[in-house]
Order: sequence, then C-alpha cells, then structure tokens
Amino acid sequence: MKRLLIVGSGDVALRTIPLLVPRHRVFALIRNPGYCEKLRALGATPVIGDLDDHARLARIAGLADAVLHLAPPPSSGSCDTRTRNLLSVLSRGRLPRRLVYISTSGVYGDCGGAWVSENYPTNSTSPRSRRRVDAEMQIRNWARRNRVNASILRVPGIYAADRLPLSRLRQGTPAIIDSEDSYTNHIHADDLARISVAALRYGKPCRVYHTSDDSHLKMGEYFDSVADAFGLPHVPRISRAEAQHVLSPMLLSFVNESRRLTNMRLKQELKVVLRYPTVMDMLRRLHEGNEVKNSFRPPA
Repeated sequence: MKRLLIVGSGDVALRTIPLLVPRHRVFALIRNPGYCEKLRALGATPVIGDLDDHARLARIAGLADAVLHLAPPPSSGSCDTRTRNLLSVLSRGRLPRRLVYISTSGVYGDCGGAWVSENYPTNSTSPRSRRRVDAEMQIRNWARRNRVNASILRVPGIYAADRLPLSRLRQGTPAIIDSEDSYTNHIHADDLARISVAALRYGKPCRVYHTSDDSHLKMGEYFDSVADAFGLPHVPRISRAEAQHVLSPMLLSFVNESRRLTNMRLKQELKVVLRYPTVMDMLRRLHEGNEVKNSFRPPA
C-alpha cells in the first residue's frame, strides 16, 4: 500500500482523506494535536509538525511516496517560506514520486473577463497571490531537479452547502452593477477533493490544471442565485468606483479581478467528470433534498 502525506488538514483535506484511504496509508501533517481524533476517525495517521518551524518537520522526511500539499502560504512576506521548509525536508532521504500542490487562480490577476487557459501568463497583483506564484516556482524547480512528478492545481472560489456567502447576503454587503461586474469561477469542495485524487493518479510532470466547474457567472449573479435559493433579498448594486470606498481591501481584491477559466485539460487529462458542473446544480440538489428550508424554484 502506497504511503501518502497530506500537508494542510483543512476542509478539503477532510473531504479527500476518505477517497484515499482504501488504496493508501494516509498521513496528515497537523500543528494542533486537537485534530488527531478527527483524522484517525477518517482513517489517517496524524503527524505533529509545523511548516513555520523547520526543525519540527524531521518526521516527514522520506515518509511518503506521494504528497498532497494543501497548506496556504504565510500571511506576510514576499515568498512562501512554508513550501520552502516542506521541500527542504522532503529532499532528505527517499524522495516522493509525486506531489500535487493546491494553488489559486488569483495568480493571473485581472484578465478583463477574458478566457484564460493554463498557458496564460501569471500577473499576480496582491501579496497573497505573489506568494502563491513563488510557491509554484519553488515546486517546479524542485521537481525538475529531483525528477519528481509535480502537478499544480489552480483553484478558484470553493463552495459547498456549508461554504456559501450567506452571512454576506444577510449583511447586505453590496455587489457591483452588472455592466461593471467581474466574472468569477467556482468549484465544489467535493469535486476539488476528487480532482486532487485524480491529479495524484494522472497528473503530468510540472503541469498546471484549472479546477474550475462549468459556471461562468458574474459575481453578482452568483450572489443572486444563492439568495434566491435561501429566500434572501438580493444585495444592493453599486458602481465599481463606489466599491473602492465601501468594500474592504480583501473583498476589493476579488472584485477587481475578472477572468473565465477553461477546464478542458481537467476533463481530458485528469479524466474528471464533475458531480456539480455548475453552482445551480448544487442549489437544485439542495432544494430536492429539502436542505433549503425556504422556497426555491430553479429557473426553467
């Protein structure tokens, strides 16, 4: 049985572990011992360590045949020191054969609503996305140098039944008027878990894959669809100029970027069939399963 190490044990990792344990002995690197019981219940073996503390990572050296790297970069700085520490330790002893890194579509910056393939040049404009670009470069260079098959998944907005912008809708945080609105991209958390497993099996060396579904919604359309599903009022719309004075810097970083991700490589090379091809598919299933208490009628 192959040994697989998951780095970063958040929501997506918890969805991925049950898909891996039938064929892998799964280890999960965690900082907080309080998560050990939950991981063991899923069939994973917890390993205590901290990506911010190189000395505490010695236990993962030579541990696994494959690595699924889901940990985000640190919240400050110009480079991803966590990925640097991880790769340094993985270089000791027996190297893994495969590594899959969960990055972000934010590395492209604003594309003016253009269609973006995996060959589109990166143009990160925020410190957060620049650290992601740095992590990708580190992984590619390390993989080529050590002949490790490393794939990079560029992930857009992750959603699920318990990962919807309901608090924003209830607060009435404004969205942008349609004529000035940005295109946004989405992937269901369960589909991302399945894509991660597929990348571990089929991903090509130093290959980038978009983990985007088939939705091509503007941000306001997304909010309106979720609001309709839960019987909530639509949020007010404001101009892009007004938004610069009203929205938080974090929200503006998303509002100011517009792109539409292609996903043919995901389907053709990773052989993925999405369970939730669009956001509306999930909202319909919620309605059919009576999980949405308020009235929701999907559009004809």
